[in-house]
Amino acid sequence: MQFGIGHIVPEDHATGCLVLGSYAKRTRAGKAGAMQLSRAGERADRAAKGAITRALARGDLPHRVGATLLLHAVSGLKAQRVLLVSFGDLKELGVAKYRDALRGAATALKDLACADATLAFLDLHVPGRSPAWHVGQAVMALRDAFYRFDQLKTRKKAPAPALVRVTLAQFPGPVAPEAQRTLKEAVATADGVAFARTLGNLPSNICTPSYLADEARKLAKQFKLDIEVLERRDMDKLGMGALVSVTRGSREAPKLIVLKYRGAERKARPIVFVGKGITFDTGGISLKPAGEMDEMKFDMSGAGSVLGALRALAGMRAPLNAIGVIPACENMPGGGASKPGDIVTTLSGQTVEVLNTDAEGRLILCDALTYAERFNPEVIVDIATLTGACVIALGHIAAGVFANDQKLADELLAAGEDAWDRCWQLPLWEDYQEQLRSNFADMANIGGRPAGSITAASFLARFTRKQRWAHLDVAGTAWKSGREKGSTGRPVPLLVKFALRHAKPAR
Repeated sequence: MQFGIGHIVPEDHATGCLVLGSYAKRTRAGKAGAMQLSRAGERADRAAKGAITRALARGDLPHRVGATLLLHAVSGLKAQRVLLVSFGDLKELGVAKYRDALRGAATALKDLACADATLAFLDLHVPGRSPAWHVGQAVMALRDAFYRFDQLKTRKKAPAPALVRVTLAQFPGPVAPEAQRTLKEAVATADGVAFARTLGNLPSNICTPSYLADEARKLAKQFKLDIEVLERRDMDKLGMGALVSVTRGSREAPKLIVLKYRGAERKARPIVFVGKGITFDTGGISLKPAGEMDEMKFDMSGAGSVLGALRALAGMRAPLNAIGVIPACENMPGGGASKPGDIVTTLSGQTVEVLNTDAEGRLILCDALTYAERFNPEVIVDIATLTGACVIALGHIAAGVFANDQKLADELLAAGEDAWDRCWQLPLWEDYQEQLRSNFADMANIGGRPAGSITAASFLARFTRKQRWAHLDVAGTAWKSGREKGSTGRPVPLLVKFALRHAKPAR
């Protein structure tokens, strides 16, 4: 799908579908009044001699946010169709409702036969959000609605939507440079999200560690990135005992993928993203229950989000340096698999008693975090579907964020708010370290049921004491279950927004 932005004259604009916003103002009695049009809609209605307002007056467009009404061949307009979208009560319009309205418009456009459409409601805005923000949200909503993963189906494939071009109309007034830049960033971010979603949705017999490495190589070739892929022998030689221990039960070869994007001068310190890449997690010897185990193909979502974020940053040519470090492997039972009670030596030299082989993500991440230090990073952020405890704490709305630097935590929280890919900070107090005590090693890999997501982060904190570091637990947000089962591509939007805050010149 191609996107453009420009000033239009609504009545003279030839398009397959002109999308206009409508809203309800409350009466003095506090009830929802008659539906009214945005400024672009009012201009179009005058040219149509009131045909649009007459349609609204008939009550065919509900006040419900995201409801739509399609009009064909409106006299006086060059648009073939007019799609009216309800934004509800304008005084109550916030981010969530604005996004609901965008989803309603996108869903309606999917069912139309038009090849191009123009969104002319950006003057209906959320208080406190810039015009450029609205541009970005429109792109992300449309790309999300039109995303398809059906390449592995052989029957009953739905026909692809006809829509291929979208114009984001500025009316009234000229297009601001900030909006043009945001459009470019949003398209690149949407590309990164789609890339991460597809990696997550692929089954684990296709999306293996080797497949992830091959996809990273393709990105490197496409965007002229630097890449290095470490094999098992390299990890053994380095002393990555924790990472290698997780791979012992699997026939799939582990990979440590290092992908480097350079958009700034070489001396500029990079942001390093470390992504958990467990392409399938059975739990190992500490075997998971069978129910919903198929969803453990999504346990590489941290890795997918890192690749998606680097693809986005490279696509928009962001002026910063960023490195992705991805430990990728399977966690399988087998004759050679690690057992509860085994003790492993990490790359940092610290020893870990493995009390539960299903707490494997922290074992591959701790060695990757130590490895990331060699790049002299400005900050390190790891992303992992790490704990079910985080899902219990925060549900499927917000990711959990932990950090050893409050400024870094604040930056991630702000980036999440800006992208509407939100996270919530949990404590990382030293008090929780006591739960990781081991009688036989420097630490255990689990701390018991209480505060499970916090003790998991506390474990990782032992390997990042020399760095500005944050951990994102995305176990509740990286995919959806049930009827809408599939990868969400989160937290690619958050990571991109966070990285852009570090871009030079300062934004």
